[in-house]
Amino acid sequence: MIIKINTNSRIPKYQQIVNSIIDNIRTGTLKIDQKIPSINGLSEDFDLSRDTVEKAYNILKERKIISSIRGKGYYVTRTKLISKINILFLINKLSSYKMNIYNSFINNIGNNSHTDLHIYHCDESLFINTIDKNLGAYDYYIIMPHFKTDNLKHISFSNKILATINKIPKEKLVIMDNNNLNLKGAAIEVYQDFENDIYNGLKGGLSKIKKYNRLILAYPESIVYPYPRRILHGFRKFCAEFSIESEVLDEIYEDIILKKGDLFITIEESDLVNLIKQVRDNNLQLGKDIGIISYNETPLKELLGITVISTDFKKMGMTAANMILDNEKGKVKNPFNLIYRKSL
Repeated sequence: MIIKINTNSRIPKYQQIVNSIIDNIRTGTLKIDQKIPSINGLSEDFDLSRDTVEKAYNILKERKIISSIRGKGYYVTRTKLISKINILFLINKLSSYKMNIYNSFINNIGNNSHTDLHIYHCDESLFINTIDKNLGAYDYYIIMPHFKTDNLKHISFSNKILATINKIPKEKLVIMDNNNLNLKGAAIEVYQDFENDIYNGLKGGLSKIKKYNRLILAYPESIVYPYPRRILHGFRKFCAEFSIESEVLDEIYEDIILKKGDLFITIEESDLVNLIKQVRDNNLQLGKDIGIISYNETPLKELLGITVISTDFKKMGMTAANMILDNEKGKVKNPFNLIYRKSL
């Protein structure tokens, strides 16, 4: 086994160990079930601290590339996946929308790949730690950059986040969903344009929207998984340009005052459910007395006949997968549409 440690490199020594062992597996020097040096043995041979070697071995164990047997040592447990495209897929939350993107990506990337899914819950520290721990270990890093401040506002990045993302070689970087990072270099970006998407989507439905007296957006200001404020900016831009009477609410409140001629745009699923229930309880007719447009498509909204404005989540996953397979780089705006149903 050949271990290459460059003391002058900016790559942490533990990551150099990880890279060296993976390279040995790729080249066939290490084979499945083959024993590798102990932590103490490797640290003595290369004059490394025990903690450095242990950290490298823990990373390899987490990725199930090696395993430890008590009293016997460490062994290679995986060789086939090393020759495949290895992908780290980082999403900010476990929602049906994000999983649609992920599942579409998996279905299109093919069998010659292995994808590890991690959820960082819009948390800056968790995101940074995940990237730092896995630098150099994957062929591609797919990131959906949505983060939150201490007061639960949405941000696309901070200086620390941007510095961490810039550690990833651009040819290995895939940015999905939110591309408000202004990155330079040959990365892959498949994104939504949140401000202009909602503006253009509503503009396309202007004739139907004009039938209503007031357009009301339920935009959650402070939630665990916040939404980009560019959605709010695009909504206000549309209402101002076309002189639409409008209002922005934090949520759809219990016993909200409903007036005939109100048209609501909901983002949160809970707000949509609450609104539909109150429309029915007040014996109002959906699509005539009260209108509803929901943000982001789901099968349930299609079943209920709810009009949506939504990006094409399956298309986003498919486009990213195809760009990786075809070794393409560049920025691709994902399709965004207004889908008419009986609620409008």
